[in-house]
Amino acid sequence: MNKVGIEKEEWPEPIWRTTTPEAVGWSPTGLALVDAIADEVGTAALMVVEGGVVVHEKGAVAHRYMCHSIRKSLLSALFGIFVAEGQIDLSSTLAELGIDDKEGLTDRERLASVNSLLMARSGVFHPTGFESSGMQATREARHSHGPGTFWCYNNWDFNALGTIFEQRTGLSLFDAFRDRIAIPCGMEDFRYGPDAKDGSYVELEKSVHRAYPFRLTARDLARFGLLYIRGGRWGTRQVVPEKWVRLSVQPYSHAGSAGAYGYMWWVVRDGVHFPGTIMPSGYSAQGFGGHVMMVLPELDLVLVHRVDTDAGRAVSPLQIGRLFEAILSAKC
Repeated sequence: MNKVGIEKEEWPEPIWRTTTPEAVGWSPTGLALVDAIADEVGTAALMVVEGGVVVHEKGAVAHRYMCHSIRKSLLSALFGIFVAEGQIDLSSTLAELGIDDKEGLTDRERLASVNSLLMARSGVFHPTGFESSGMQATREARHSHGPGTFWCYNNWDFNALGTIFEQRTGLSLFDAFRDRIAIPCGMEDFRYGPDAKDGSYVELEKSVHRAYPFRLTARDLARFGLLYIRGGRWGTRQVVPEKWVRLSVQPYSHAGSAGAYGYMWWVVRDGVHFPGTIMPSGYSAQGFGGHVMMVLPELDLVLVHRVDTDAGRAVSPLQIGRLFEAILSAKC
């Protein structure tokens, strides 16, 4: 039997199965403490999934919250699919792809490869947009670093990757996500069609490369986490290549107190991921204000944390670390 007391691999088809914490070795008292912390810090929705089964959930798990920078990990998964199908070459440079911007890129900047953009190591610090104040404050000076030589969490790279994806595949990001990830994984809530759209493009004043924010529910983000914890496989179908899943979450760059950075995923580095907390090995998709989808493969756990940033609320990394530490402590 696996960890949740079932004889077969569990998948939420069509919906998530829930269980009582005691039945699968979790402490109700410990989870009550988790809920108390969540109430204190302002969590809007929380899910704890072990072995494909919901051990604990709280709040509005079916509400379509803004994903903010979680969009980048979603795009990373799409890149993996189309790289494997031969439509995108990681070694292609901006020059070869004809990528430029409003102020013009230099010959040196245009030597940056798709691979370097995925790692946020392009060396292109052209003005961009859809940034937090923290991103604006830490963006390096223009022309200060050559391609591939320096890591900087920089929205120019991420937005330009959206342009490159559409150029090489001929597809909208949102159509591709719907058809190649959301539908195969049975996402319950994601919509992108004539009647409703849970994704939209944002035109930017200083750059031609648009942002592409998504809205997803906690329970659909948990499906995305389960997809990754199972090596990109959903049931018998390989949705994202297993090799790409592994490549995406390698610690290519030191990211200070956030750990490390992969292909648009945050990676635990020697326990470092959230301030004040030592985390097990794993990786996460994170968005402004406290949106986190955490994958802990060795524990077969997916943790999803959402915040009502539409209402101006935010939960700090320190608070999320405290909450996740309480979750891990609730496992008997």
